[in-house]
Amino acid sequence: MVEYRIDRRSGVATYVQIVQQTKQALRLGLLEPGDKLPTAREVVEATAINPNTVLKAYRELEREGLVEARRGLGTFVRRSLGTSTPADSPLRAELDAWVTRARAAGLGRDDMAALFASALDDRFTQEHAKGDQE
Repeated sequence: MVEYRIDRRSGVATYVQIVQQTKQALRLGLLEPGDKLPTAREVVEATAINPNTVLKAYRELEREGLVEARRGLGTFVRRSLGTSTPADSPLRAELDAWVTRARAAGLGRDDMAALFASALDDRFTQEHAKGDQE
């Protein structure tokens, strides 16, 4: 089951954080079709947020076709976001090692995220440009 962590200082709306964390769990294979999401009450108890915020996030996920609400039973995952790299893959271990080195070098979370996003952007820009030349 997914456990939501709300960062009140992030500037990202709380319901968006729930949607993003659910999608991340789907991408990493931590949630699979048929899995039940925590109830709104469970999320509220764990995070001290408004129940309507949880319901708004779940409605957004339902609108996107990722989950479905079953009256009286809860909210269940309908489909995965498909991943070929599960959370326990060797790539994850390499990434963990990189994060450890980055922390040792004095980088904070935002610095690492920016560096990683920059590397992703560079790689995908290069691949796109290469595809245009062919």
